[in-house]
Amino acid sequence: MTSYSLFLGCLIPLRFPFLEASSRLVLDALGVRCEVLEGASCCPDPVGVQSVNFDVWLHLAARNLALAEEKEMDVLTLCSGCFETLKTAREILLRNPDLMDKVNEALKLVDREFKGSVDVVHIVEALYRVMDKIKGMASTEIDANVAVHYGCHLLRPSEYLRFDDPNNPTKMDELVEAIGARSLDYNYKHLCCGAAVSNIKRELVYPYLKWKLNSVARSGAECMVVACPFCFMQYDIGQVELGRKEEAFNIPVFYYPEMLGLALGYSYRELGLQMHKTNVSQFIKKHLF
Repeated sequence: MTSYSLFLGCLIPLRFPFLEASSRLVLDALGVRCEVLEGASCCPDPVGVQSVNFDVWLHLAARNLALAEEKEMDVLTLCSGCFETLKTAREILLRNPDLMDKVNEALKLVDREFKGSVDVVHIVEALYRVMDKIKGMASTEIDANVAVHYGCHLLRPSEYLRFDDPNNPTKMDELVEAIGARSLDYNYKHLCCGAAVSNIKRELVYPYLKWKLNSVARSGAECMVVACPFCFMQYDIGQVELGRKEEAFNIPVFYYPEMLGLALGYSYRELGLQMHKTNVSQFIKKHLF
């Protein structure tokens, strides 16, 4: 049985605990064991914190990694931003021994040491590794056209993350198709969701949302599938905001473990799908009943 230290980050526990619930359900069903990484802090954020103070960003990430090393289990993240921070920080430190020594000197103040002995894995990668088991266990085929959204932090900086081809990724598409759906190509497939822009001024992100959602609608997709809670927030809540201001969309948005959970036979309420702001019940009635 594969075991990981589960790094929950900030956004999922605070705003989207149902995404944690769906992730735990599918991981348990597939025999992937996780233990919550107790004592972890914010990853911290790969855009805001790193751009303001690189040293603080690196030291906090190193402390989180040191906690996981004490458990002797690779880190599993549910968030692409957490994945980018922890994986990138690990690679930077391993490639720069002098910097690693400097960070460890500071970590002595909290009785920690970064060694680089554990890896960092995104939940999509963990599920990709057991895709054969997914195909064998899926009890319900999701016969639908799907628009996959990879986002930025799952793929870049590719020099450090090495998750997939940053220009032509396929792993999420394969996972969607493993449960019977059709992953569509569409314009703006690799457009940023705009989450970082929201931190500056929310209104600036609306053009990104409109471009993306219009493209998804024109492609014939019946839903979107994302791999990150920030991307989920942008498209799920963003559609509600756009509907209030100018243009209404009603495209169901699923975090991949939620859609996988449906294929494995979990119910609407077990997966917490009633917590979505953009209603997914009609999609489920059409494709699962």
